[in-house]
Amino acid sequence: MEPKLARTCLLLAAPFVIAGCSTVQETAEINHPTMEPIGRYASGNFHKGAAEIVAWHKASQSIYVVNASDKTVDILSGKSLNGQPLANPTEDSNLLKIGKINLESSVDGMKLGTANSVSVHGDLLAVAVENSNKQEKGVVIVYKLDAEGGAVFSDYEVVGALPDMVTFTPDGEYLLAANEGEPSFDYKNDPEGSVSVIKVSPDGKLEEPRHATFTAFNKGHSRNSELPEDVRVFGRNATVAQDLEPEYIAVSENSDTAYVSLQENNALAIVDIANARIDSIVPLGFKDFGQSAIDASNKDGGVNLQKWSGVYGMYQPDTIATYSVDGQTFVVTANEGDARDYWYKAASEDQCLASGGLKFDDEDGCLGYTEELRTKKLKVDAEHPNADAAKDKKKLARLKVTNTLGDIDNDGEFEKLYSYGARSFSIWNEQGELVFDSGSDFEEVTAAVLGDDFNNNDEETKGDNRSDDKGPEPEALAVGEVNGRQYAFIGLERTGGVMMYDVSNPVQPEFVSYVYNRDFSVDTDKTPEKAGDVSPEGMKFVDAGESPTGKPLLIIGHEVSGSTLVYQID
Repeated sequence: MEPKLARTCLLLAAPFVIAGCSTVQETAEINHPTMEPIGRYASGNFHKGAAEIVAWHKASQSIYVVNASDKTVDILSGKSLNGQPLANPTEDSNLLKIGKINLESSVDGMKLGTANSVSVHGDLLAVAVENSNKQEKGVVIVYKLDAEGGAVFSDYEVVGALPDMVTFTPDGEYLLAANEGEPSFDYKNDPEGSVSVIKVSPDGKLEEPRHATFTAFNKGHSRNSELPEDVRVFGRNATVAQDLEPEYIAVSENSDTAYVSLQENNALAIVDIANARIDSIVPLGFKDFGQSAIDASNKDGGVNLQKWSGVYGMYQPDTIATYSVDGQTFVVTANEGDARDYWYKAASEDQCLASGGLKFDDEDGCLGYTEELRTKKLKVDAEHPNADAAKDKKKLARLKVTNTLGDIDNDGEFEKLYSYGARSFSIWNEQGELVFDSGSDFEEVTAAVLGDDFNNNDEETKGDNRSDDKGPEPEALAVGEVNGRQYAFIGLERTGGVMMYDVSNPVQPEFVSYVYNRDFSVDTDKTPEKAGDVSPEGMKFVDAGESPTGKPLLIIGHEVSGSTLVYQID
């Protein structure tokens, strides 16, 4: 399976790695590391979220993998990793599963829903689990880990609705949970978003959580005037606190400050951890696709990168991370994008409308709320610089955009078009100001490497199929140090694979390589067991000093293929 190259690039290790592509800055003056798959666990559970977020325990050399729908955490042994590359990277399974943590057995009096996140600090492991009723309060559970990787229940605390992410502060003093507070599909129950701050003892006992909330930013409340205009608050009859939905948390190196992505709101919340207080909410703004090329159609016959004036991307990051340079904190974001599009079951149109639904569809059911439309469904102002392209399915007509932005004069016609995500990764300073964006790199590089398989889907194998959505859809992210330099690793959820950048200089990162472990000749829907690793959801960077091979590792959980992959960074 030789990569198809559309541009002049340097191949490092066919068939899965490309580096130094001429579409981005050359990096020949630095001897950057390469990535090779050395470990893999294939759960055999496909399309079920069997491998999502991952964590690493140094003492036992174990990998902990969230098996979301199963309400368990799988325990994989990394002791056998010896640095040798996999003979058959897309099908091998050389990591041994040595146990699992049954989360339901740890909590009394609450029916648990999906497990969403896992984090390890020292010999403590924390898991965030939502309630079986998403709109009710969830839990954070803590376990003590032993030298063999076993987990013994320690404590749990009830947090906010839909705890989507949990992390320890670097000093291990606190646990933080991002409580998304997502509404019910019919929008009748919309809990408030919040960030839970929980003091943790060395033996894993938890103090009662404090909650950093957004209530003070509601209309008529004390901090409403501090809410910037560009923060998207648009949910059905929602207050500010109901509408802001914490997605992911990254913490400063000194453990003082948390940066929280508010994905649907296209914003970042900055949290004072010690005081469990929201310091500020920062809008992330918009990316001008008149300056940065994208492929906006899945009906244009393949790769077709163009710049489109009057079209913008909302950054809307999912995973975020922090790192420090010369004492300054920088926030790295994977700019995935996300729309609110809620449908629920109804037997008939009458039942749908009687329940408060907006419309009924025989196939999809009852619509509770949606902001997502194809451009062709909008009335685009005749003065828009690409008004004609907005009617052409090979240009902009199929691009999915929001109906909540762009009608500047409220006349029902859109002067600007806003799509989901930025198809990139970005770096922001401590104040949430943009210092770098990777522009068109992701689509340019994957187009050069994958050719017809560019902007592929994950639930099925079909090239160009995601161009009208969010393109390669960057979601997973990790940052780590290799040989004294800082690197960012960004996983592309739909197409698959990892982008590696040297981010030692935050204002001028350098593209290093694109690595993937997916066989695009295999249909992920029909024979997923042969397709390799599909849909990277979570990543964990392991320092060389903690690694069984003595070299840094990147561990990746893949949601669709249900597989866990370990790259050695050499």
